[in-house]
Amino acid sequence: MDLLNTLVEKGLRRELPTREEALAVLATSDDELLDVVAAAGKVRRQWFGRRVKLNYLVNLKSGLCPEDCSYCSQRLGSKAEILKYTWLKSDEASQAAAAGVAGGAKRVCLVASGRGPTDRDVERVGRTIEAIKEQNEGVEVCACLGLLSDGQAERLKEAGADAYNHNLNTSEATYAGITKTHTYADRVDTVQKAHAAGLSACSGLIAGMGETDEDLVDVVYALRELDSDSVPVNFLIPFEGTPLAKEWNLTPQRCLRILAMVRFVCPDVEVRIAGGREVHLRSMQPLALNIANSIFLGDYLTSEGQAGQADLDMIADAGFEVEGAGTTTLPKHRADALAAAGGGCGSQASAGCGSHDAAEGAGCGSHAEAGGGCGPCGGHAQAAPSAEPAAEPASEVPGARPDLVAVRRRGAGTELAPNA
Repeated sequence: MDLLNTLVEKGLRRELPTREEALAVLATSDDELLDVVAAAGKVRRQWFGRRVKLNYLVNLKSGLCPEDCSYCSQRLGSKAEILKYTWLKSDEASQAAAAGVAGGAKRVCLVASGRGPTDRDVERVGRTIEAIKEQNEGVEVCACLGLLSDGQAERLKEAGADAYNHNLNTSEATYAGITKTHTYADRVDTVQKAHAAGLSACSGLIAGMGETDEDLVDVVYALRELDSDSVPVNFLIPFEGTPLAKEWNLTPQRCLRILAMVRFVCPDVEVRIAGGREVHLRSMQPLALNIANSIFLGDYLTSEGQAGQADLDMIADAGFEVEGAGTTTLPKHRADALAAAGGGCGSQASAGCGSHDAAEGAGCGSHAEAGGGCGPCGGHAQAAPSAEPAAEPASEVPGARPDLVAVRRRGAGTELAPNA
């Protein structure tokens, strides 16, 4: 197909596709899907080989958020039966992080619900970052705390943070339809603050909220313009008790096309499959590894992921390898640019941000969990007690799998071992 040949050539040159080309990827047929995956795979292998970066989420503060993000289980007014707790102590967070690192995670993502941190919160997170780095040599730390005020990004970097995550989530044109308590411009400002402070910028999107193809292309082009080192792609988890609980708009094929479009528009950045992959990609997750080069390991912020060992087995069975701590994630040209800007992780050993997602409001970065929980927390681990049975959707939607949506009941904030 001429379209795919053109997109591969542009991806290998880091050339921006046209909007029409990006939209055409989303419009391809199921008969063309494997060709689309193969084409995106050529671009992925050019810049990232067959490596898969593992990220581990630690939810520092769960629920209790004043923001009204419609997709989030931690939002103001959410009736989702999630874990709710205030700030973990530094030693508790460090222990949770160690479980993820032991499971193979290269980056730890520290997420807290809320509009944004106070200066006291920044100090608290700074102590947690220092504790994690003292106990886990070489680990990267990404913070996701919401909207940043002036000077806070600099203080997080001084404390040892490598990256900051704050997702745009959707296009500027539709943003006000999912959140009223802050604006799209607020999110852009926070990503720019992180960049200016020398932190690796991590910013992504949530698909499946009823957006159009044009909206998806708009937000991905905006992420490229922001020059994010890492782009987490979340798929909405329609949590019962949230306004978007009935939005079952995704199929595995649709998810693969979205990932491919992101790879073609952002060929040399870390593309992370984040919240909702188990719910929407399901048995086609291994195919997605041919497009994305990063995933969360184990559970997410408020929802359970598949068993961490299953993640590791999937990576190995698909012919990929877990990226080691001594390997730089980003291609040399991006890693060098980040280092020149005083950036952390990308220069040393990897870059790319976090992904998780979360809570948010503006808060957790948005990564979000697409609906409730963002990046996984771990690796193998014992099975957790099942959450309450998921409610049936109000209307039958082909492909809807509410049975796969389970509230996290283990790991951070509980007495149970994490899925790591």
